[in-house]
Amino acid sequence: MDFSRIAVFASGTGSNFAALAKAQEEGRLGGGRIELLVSDRPEAPVAKRAEEAGIPSLLLRPKEFASRKEYEEQIVEELRRREIGLIVLAGYMRLITPVLLEPYAGRIVNIHPSLLPAFAGKDAIGQALEYGVKLTGVTVHFVDGGMDTGPVIAQRAVAVEDGDTADTLAQRIHEVEYELYPEVVAAFAAGRVTLEGRVATIRA
Repeated sequence: MDFSRIAVFASGTGSNFAALAKAQEEGRLGGGRIELLVSDRPEAPVAKRAEEAGIPSLLLRPKEFASRKEYEEQIVEELRRREIGLIVLAGYMRLITPVLLEPYAGRIVNIHPSLLPAFAGKDAIGQALEYGVKLTGVTVHFVDGGMDTGPVIAQRAVAVEDGDTADTLAQRIHEVEYELYPEVVAAFAAGRVTLEGRVATIRA
């Protein structure tokens, strides 16, 4: 399966999108290429980042569609037209339905700011601080029908330091995200990721 044609989905500032675009510019995406940004918020800063990077965008407002199904059907149509092989969620703030999940099963990945299955869902950094863990981190995982429940592809730990706030911990976690996500996307583009059951492997 060809994972080299990539669509990035984002809703906000697009910092992970920017890290991926930079990796592409520097030849660090394993032969992969970002062919499309998909955003549910046309006014989001990520749209400007895509424009500056010369990457085409599909900017849609879900409320302008009669249903979530119609919204995702238009996305699927555009993905197929561009022959997208891999969907990379990078701060996309909408749950994906079977309309998108089924045709792209095993081809959608997400990044989450914790060591899943710990602290799934919203405010993972706040959850980690409240629980008092000494280690948290970053997980890249396949997307399935649940909330951060898909098979883990890669993880990297981040120590929680004495006196950490949500902001200081988030900064260190984001730095790891910007390194790890391009590495995993590059591995997909190079055909080095396999999945058997729930066990994902990145081959050397």
